[in-house]
Amino acid sequence: MKTKNNIFLVEDDLSFGSVLKAYLEIYEYEIEWVKDGKDALKAFEKGEFDLCILDVMLPHIDGFQLAESIKRLRPEIPFIFLTAKTLKEDEVKGYQLGADDYIKKPFDSEILLFKLQAILNRNSNSHSEIKPSFFQIGQFRLNPEFRELINIQNNINQKLSPKEAELLQMLIESKDSVLPRDEALRKIWGDDNYFTKRSMDVYITKLRKYLKEDPKLEILNIHGSGFRLICR
Repeated sequence: MKTKNNIFLVEDDLSFGSVLKAYLEIYEYEIEWVKDGKDALKAFEKGEFDLCILDVMLPHIDGFQLAESIKRLRPEIPFIFLTAKTLKEDEVKGYQLGADDYIKKPFDSEILLFKLQAILNRNSNSHSEIKPSFFQIGQFRLNPEFRELINIQNNINQKLSPKEAELLQMLIESKDSVLPRDEALRKIWGDDNYFTKRSMDVYITKLRKYLKEDPKLEILNIHGSGFRLICR
């Protein structure tokens, strides 16, 4: 049974990294410490982590690039940037990448502990929610585990791609309200840029095609905001 939270720490300052690792271990965290950006992604792929702490100024691959790669592998994992970079542009970029916090050095170690616990508690609570095994919308039933969209009137089964299934589930969960485009892009694609937006538009078109057999269902494009699934 898992009793400790596993934290993935990437910090190239050997003195600071060793002190931070030892400090967090005192408070019952398991720490995987990597000292170079180029080695970090392989190390991350081998482990099971609950949160990442990333320095921004790393050799070979900086913390921003590393965060983008990590989010592609595990879009749901929370992460914190811990850095000496104080420019507003860097802080904004960190949050745009989906960071839960951007902490500037030097910092109060006790405050860091409180922030870690708050993020981990929030993440734990969201994962502990009971998820339904299927979703009903109009004449369709979505089974997200097997990525199947079943037309219950004619029992035709449409196999969905992972992104199609996840996007449709988000639309159903947001039914009759707006699903923000940027939220779906960050969660499913791990990024919000021109190319991922165009990719999402393609997937929306595919979902509309799958659902068109039910005239009561429609995915509306809410200009400048996102999409809304309605069932009349």
